[in-house]
Amino acid sequence: MPLARSLSITSLSGLEEWDEEFDLEDAVLFEIAWEVANKVGGIYTVIQTKARLTAEEWGENYFLVGPYVESNVRTQVELIEPTNPALKRAIDKMNSSGCKVYFGRWLIEGSPYVVLIDVAFTAWNLDKWKKELWDNFSIGVPWFDREANDAVLFGFLTAWLLGEYAAQCEEPPHILAHFHEWLAGLGLALCRQRQLPVATIFTTHATLLGRYLCAGSVDFYNNLADFNVDKEAGDRQIYHRYCLERTAARCAHVFTTVSQITAVEAEHLLKRKPDIITPNGLNVKKFSAMHEFQNLHAQSKNRIQEFIRGHFYGHLDFNLDKCLFLFIAGRYEFSNKGADIFLEALARLNYLLRVNHSDVTVVAFFIMPARTNNFNVETLKGQAVRKQLWDTAQTVKERFGKKLYESLLVGQLPDVSKMLDKDDFTMMKRAIFATQRQCQPPICTHNMLEDSNDPILTCIRRIGLFNSSADRVKVIFHPEFLSSTSPLLPMDYEEFVRGCHLGVFPSYYEPWGYTPAECTVMGIPSISTNLSGFGCFMEEHIADPSAYGIYILDRRYRGVDESCNQLTSYLFQFCQQSRRARIIQRNRTERLSDLLDWRYLGVCLSKHSHGVLSVSHPLNPTNLSFQAQGFRYPRPASVPPSPSLSRHSSPRQSEAEEDDDRYDEDAEAEKDRLNIRQPLTLPSKKGPALPYTLPGANGEKNGAASVKN
Repeated sequence: MPLARSLSITSLSGLEEWDEEFDLEDAVLFEIAWEVANKVGGIYTVIQTKARLTAEEWGENYFLVGPYVESNVRTQVELIEPTNPALKRAIDKMNSSGCKVYFGRWLIEGSPYVVLIDVAFTAWNLDKWKKELWDNFSIGVPWFDREANDAVLFGFLTAWLLGEYAAQCEEPPHILAHFHEWLAGLGLALCRQRQLPVATIFTTHATLLGRYLCAGSVDFYNNLADFNVDKEAGDRQIYHRYCLERTAARCAHVFTTVSQITAVEAEHLLKRKPDIITPNGLNVKKFSAMHEFQNLHAQSKNRIQEFIRGHFYGHLDFNLDKCLFLFIAGRYEFSNKGADIFLEALARLNYLLRVNHSDVTVVAFFIMPARTNNFNVETLKGQAVRKQLWDTAQTVKERFGKKLYESLLVGQLPDVSKMLDKDDFTMMKRAIFATQRQCQPPICTHNMLEDSNDPILTCIRRIGLFNSSADRVKVIFHPEFLSSTSPLLPMDYEEFVRGCHLGVFPSYYEPWGYTPAECTVMGIPSISTNLSGFGCFMEEHIADPSAYGIYILDRRYRGVDESCNQLTSYLFQFCQQSRRARIIQRNRTERLSDLLDWRYLGVCLSKHSHGVLSVSHPLNPTNLSFQAQGFRYPRPASVPPSPSLSRHSSPRQSEAEEDDDRYDEDAEAEKDRLNIRQPLTLPSKKGPALPYTLPGANGEKNGAASVKN
């Protein structure tokens, strides 16, 4: 496919200079993504958690644009009439022209407005739009790639919506459009090609080619500069998708990504250096009582323990009070997400715990959705047996209590030998016999469709972790999303995370990393890597991450075996911590939640949004980069309970002595709070009286990049 380059970025801006003074409250923000009210991956979480903060800033002038999916709309969206007159006219015009466009409120925090486009209803335009895509951008999309076809339809409909809205505005519009990922990127390129008066931002959360390359077991990060990107994309049959992504990145007025590690990746694979780094945040709920989250941890842990009692019935020969719950969760990418290295480390941890005669048992959960046909019968039976045992115990308890009550009423001390009769013993014996099990507790909670070829199960067979009584490490593979309505493990993901002791995410490819971030805001320690955006962010902002329960695994400058040994060391030393040390560590981890709050990180997003709209000179990336001036969490004042420093002295302290540990949590928390500084200052709502001129693709006024790819 020829890479024709005929038009420059600046020649396609379509934007007149805004010489007059304008109020930013008159500007309109459209945020466009395939995952608006449509949960597919991590971008859904980004948009959902950010919506409240953005809606508070932009008010009635903030609109999310996504695909219309009927099943999602029924449960998540309240359909209403458009409130903006120009937008109402634009939607009516599109509907009268053969489209189906819906308007409503997304029922999440902030209740933002959403514009939902029925992509399938306009599929009859696909061939015509593909021809236009080829004529204008030299990008051909094969007929069999359904996802790319949806991207073409969504892109043209989005550009149609923005163009129609601009045409319906009575005064020259101040429109900002923020596009997420390649699935929405074509709409951005069409805005530039059609010279619409729209300022554009493109955010890539992970490059397509990077994800494919990492899944292919290559030394990705150390060879970024050496890849022939066109050949690599072609070999993997994603060249057309890669072209759509690269075109969006090159055409955007401002190009952003979520981490420094992904910025380097984008510079080499998409051939443009991001102008701004915008780390992803979360809505952090602060508790009125300082240790309330510890109580939530205890409650959720008890519910996980109930599941464990049923899952391991007949083989429950370990102490649940000395049982640690570890987990890994996310998209089922065996090597990219680090499930391979985690399993190998668990096998080595099992050996270390056994040879050291440890009384600690580790239960490792793998929460990764895969193809299944139903629950495992043996797993369901375990929960039924547990419930039956509970009912039997309650029946015997009621009988015992009634006899005890009657004995006390007549003023006699009870004869304990007569409190339980023969029927009670018979009932209990039958219940005990029902717990007998001839097989080992199952590894997988579901029946896998491709059991013999499943990567996790294949690895478990190789390393020999079969949940036997001799093993100190048990493994449970739960291949579906957690839900409070599940008959097996009735817990939402957030409840489950709160009940665990450690999240383990040794990812090789993780542009940001919401899973360790979610652990942090819930006060749960986690293991990340220096190849994840989250890990790099924490290394930058915390002097000693491990002291706060954030363990950073080196996967860039070490071999796989060395990294696996480092992970094993982290896990083994975590198992050696006392209960009190883990409580102190959770307190420190939870205090980092302010770092990940959208109210902190959103300042960066707000700054570059206002900058695109109001700055007259080319945007200088150094002025808009995310920098926390004077901000860096110090090491805790007391000795940090990191794995390397949490070993007991000799002789070992007793549990009673640990309660007298000299540690002032309130004083240390106050010291950490004093170190929190606002990294950026929000601009005033009133925009400056400056003309509006957008830069080229790389922050230059006369960019040489072209729309054609």
